[in-house]
Amino acid sequence: MRGPEGWWRRKSTPAKFETYTRWSFHFLALIEVPSIGLAAVGGLGPGLGALLLALTVVHAAVSMVTVSRGLDWTRGRRPQPVRLLGALAAVTAGAGLAALLVARAWPDSDRVATAAGMVFGIVMVVGAGISALALRGLRPLGAVVAAYGLAACAANLALGVPWSASLITAAGVLVGGGFIAFTAFFSVWLLDAVYALDEARETRARLAVAEERLRFGRDLHDVMGRNLAVVALKSELAVQLARRGRAEAVEQMIEVQRIARETQREVRDVVRGYREADLGVELAGARGVLAAAGIACEVRGEAVGLPDEVQSALGWVVREATTNVLRHGNAGRCGVRLETTEGRVVLTVENDGAGDVRGGGGSGLAGLRERLAEVGGTLEAGPAGGELFRLVARVPLTAAEVTA
Repeated sequence: MRGPEGWWRRKSTPAKFETYTRWSFHFLALIEVPSIGLAAVGGLGPGLGALLLALTVVHAAVSMVTVSRGLDWTRGRRPQPVRLLGALAAVTAGAGLAALLVARAWPDSDRVATAAGMVFGIVMVVGAGISALALRGLRPLGAVVAAYGLAACAANLALGVPWSASLITAAGVLVGGGFIAFTAFFSVWLLDAVYALDEARETRARLAVAEERLRFGRDLHDVMGRNLAVVALKSELAVQLARRGRAEAVEQMIEVQRIARETQREVRDVVRGYREADLGVELAGARGVLAAAGIACEVRGEAVGLPDEVQSALGWVVREATTNVLRHGNAGRCGVRLETTEGRVVLTVENDGAGDVRGGGGSGLAGLRERLAEVGGTLEAGPAGGELFRLVARVPLTAAEVTA
């Protein structure tokens, strides 16, 4: 899992989308070198062609740095690269003017005009479009693209290019640069939406935990608050009766004792209901949750007939394994197998995200080992070859404990 595929699989979904967006615009800048730089060498020869190739390489490098810094700024990791936008504009202007000067020096050569015009047009279009990654809002974006178009028109007119050709060049820069700029704007918006959805999912999970804690606290309050109020009243009555020397005080204290025992039983019931997990419900829930996350899930085996304590322990294993697949991995497939053999129940959970899940070291797995130890069970977790991650829980089971 140390190869490129493992590096990719270890990323979260938003991080994958960010990487895709980042390298898409890096490739857009990098493609300048073979598309126009090498063409300039072929059209202009090793002298002037090499000069334009060097300017193209510098422009591509500055564009790629702008892509990285601009996307980092949109994610709040660094300040807006204002100086870098100025540097990109300067390099774009330098490469464009160099191309126009070359074309003017050899006005009778169609080959020179074609190569120089290609360099000028593409660096202007790419420069205008890449700048959008370091801007926020449609108005600044439109203003920058318009500025590149006007600069292209003005440069052509200053070097004696006819009005018609200058306007066509400016229109080409506006259309091409505007298209790339809109693509950049939409990509940043979509990237923000992906991160927002991921944060919303985490928030929903935290709210679910908080809601469960509130439910547990509410149940305890209902049990303890009511019974403790009765205990306080009964105790106060017993004190008053005892001071008067009346025998009824003993009966009141016996009642207090009974209520205390009843409270203990009710608290144990509340805690037991909170801690126990139904294996059948957890298996069905795992299938539904993973399917909703786009992970193919196959469940084999049934929990019918297993003792309650075994179902509770294995239910927590299914719950924790499902949570790990969703939280830490980017698996595409997950399999759950439950089987009873040789006097024990074996639960196996496998997924193809071995590069994303850490085996054996998490607090969640440590907690599962403690739960299984209470019923004499064991837990094994770790990579199982290739991309497979396997979790195996074994709980001893005698034949007499299985109901018909």
